[in-house]
Parts: sequence; structure tokens; C-alpha cells
Amino acid sequence: MQKKIAVLVRDRQAEALRMSLGLILVDDAVDVYVLDRKLQPTEETTLHRETLQEMEVKMYTNYQGNTDMEYLATAEIARRLPQYDHILAY
Repeated sequence: MQKKIAVLVRDRQAEALRMSLGLILVDDAVDVYVLDRKLQPTEETTLHRETLQEMEVKMYTNYQGNTDMEYLATAEIARRLPQYDHILAY
């Protein structure tokens, strides 16, 4: 049975994105939320970000500086979280 998983990205951005990629391998529905800061354009985060895009993983942010993600207000993100089976914070 497919699970819905939300990954909340803050401090360990590269690790959170890598883990998000691993979760989609078991056919779970994964959404990524980059919270409160810009996603750092390191080589690792860029590679993971591109792979997530290719796999059509939805990425959201509450930080308007992340222009390549769908912006959601913090309150809207909070309203969405109860719909997930698992929430993983990094």
C-alpha cells in the first residue's frame, strides 16, 4: 500500500533530498517542503534537485527566494501536513 510522505527540509538539505530520492524507490508518494531558507546550490543539492524534478516529485517552499518551487505560506503547509502518513524533518 502506497504511503504519503512529507519531507521537511531545513538544515541538512543535501541529506534530506537524498533521502527523499530513496523513498520514491519503494513507490511511496513523496512531497518535499523546503522551509525558511534558500535551497543551497551545492553540487550535491543541485544533482538531487534535478533528479527529483525528473521523477516528478512535488517541491514546495515557504521562502520566496526559492523561485523554482511552488510557494506556499507556512499556514498552508501546516494545513497540508495532517494528510501525510509520515512526516520526516531534516
